[in-house]
Amino acid sequence: MQNVYLVGLMGAGKTTIGRQLARKLGLRFVDSDHEIESRTGASIPWIFEIEGEPAFRRREAEVIRDLTGQQGIVLATGGGAILNEGSRALLKERGTVIYLRASISSILARTAHDKNRPLLQTADPRKKLEELLEQREPLYMAMAHLVIDTGRPNVQSMVQNIINQLDALACQAAPNCVTKALPAMNEQTNILLNVDLAERSYPIAIGPALLDDAGLLAKYVGGKKVAIVSNDTVAPLYMERVRAPLLAAGKEVIEVVLPDGEEHKHWESLMKVFDALLANKADRKTTLVALGGGVIGDMTGYAAASYMRGVDFVQVPTTLLSQVDSSVGGKTGINHPLGKNMIGAFYQPKAVIADTSTLETLPVRELSAGLAEVIKYGCIIDVPFFEWIEANIGLLMARDKGALAYAIARSCEIKADVVRQDEREGGLRAILNFGHTFGHAIEAGMGYGAWLHGEAVGCGMVMAADLSQRLGFIDQATVQRIRDLVAAAGLPVVAPDLGAERWLELMEVDKKNEGGAIKFILLEPLGSARITTAPQDLLLQTLAACTK
Repeated sequence: MQNVYLVGLMGAGKTTIGRQLARKLGLRFVDSDHEIESRTGASIPWIFEIEGEPAFRRREAEVIRDLTGQQGIVLATGGGAILNEGSRALLKERGTVIYLRASISSILARTAHDKNRPLLQTADPRKKLEELLEQREPLYMAMAHLVIDTGRPNVQSMVQNIINQLDALACQAAPNCVTKALPAMNEQTNILLNVDLAERSYPIAIGPALLDDAGLLAKYVGGKKVAIVSNDTVAPLYMERVRAPLLAAGKEVIEVVLPDGEEHKHWESLMKVFDALLANKADRKTTLVALGGGVIGDMTGYAAASYMRGVDFVQVPTTLLSQVDSSVGGKTGINHPLGKNMIGAFYQPKAVIADTSTLETLPVRELSAGLAEVIKYGCIIDVPFFEWIEANIGLLMARDKGALAYAIARSCEIKADVVRQDEREGGLRAILNFGHTFGHAIEAGMGYGAWLHGEAVGCGMVMAADLSQRLGFIDQATVQRIRDLVAAAGLPVVAPDLGAERWLELMEVDKKNEGGAIKFILLEPLGSARITTAPQDLLLQTLAACTK
């Protein structure tokens, strides 16, 4: 194993992650700041104060030159080490550079009481970090072989993800190497994850036959009344299985059955939920249960957020798309004729109970729609997971229980970590909208319900990859890999020709947009995403190339 060099802003986790990574790889860990202090006998704040930052940077460059000449190390560099052009060249040439990327909020939380950060000893540390990020991130991105978003509650899991990606990089450089597939979980495995949001934290239970666990749902119901909201497709299949244990636990059950389909995700359907709650005198201790796919989950969550200014609700997702995406994270809402999900609220559930047995009755088209969101996570965050999906897409399409269990668990783990870092989509969480700017335009342009949400997102990811390539962020081979995988999942890869003017009009109605500029989530590279605008001429080229 060649040297591994960790770069990133102060507080990104370079030392914590570096120590564990070195131990796992059997390498020696070195921290460049600690090395400077050892050589000078002075602390970093003292050097900054007495000698000034330019002198510190010269010492830092000397240490980087010496350490990169050694073998078998994991080196955690100082946040500003990459400001020196010579250091950047040595790091990139002599080892694998990993950019540990962290949100400003995460860094502030980790460094709030750390007096050994001289650059943060200002009246406004947030503003200073924003300035540093704007200055340094282009340098980090330009030299990094891997980009890893830090902040997972489980550092060991993140270190293993880094090792998987290092293995994948090494494999790409070796002839006749086949990247090892990640192990699928046993089909009987029950998995319990956690969305860590302080007092709003909640569990995600994943596994077969969870609806038959009489006490599982009931323990998240505090009051006497429960309203189960479902649709006319799912209710005949699962309503009684959910209702019976609640009745046995002494709960009064209200059943609300809505029409099925994205085209019914509107104000009138929401009013039917409120009508039922008011007619049955539901109080503030009533718990709502969302039994169905993403449409039911979004509307039930919004009803819970609004009824009496907020009551508890539990997500019981029954589609793959809702199990891997929409049930996790607290986004709730309804559609408006002028835009998708434009009316809603951030409101977290008490729990998510994902019974994988419900996927056995899922139509093939719905299965494919869910796989779009699974593929998304590999594209934006986890290259080894993307490669695992490529290797196992046949098993996923065949509903192999072990493969589906792994895909659901990994997707939920990724989303839970992103939500933990950015609950209200102030920055990082927006990358979960990869493919959605194009996808939402397809849904609105064709009329809600004509394309399934996952179908539109799958096609939208192909379009976003094409635009990424036109901007020079990824190569054509990566675009083709994404297109091939989306197609293998049974999803469309060619968008409808709505006309350039209509496309632009629809994309301008998007929650990410600011000041009238259309924002896109693009790949730079595969496994890492960025939020950006695009020149209109390149956008029009993508529309021309990807529509018919």
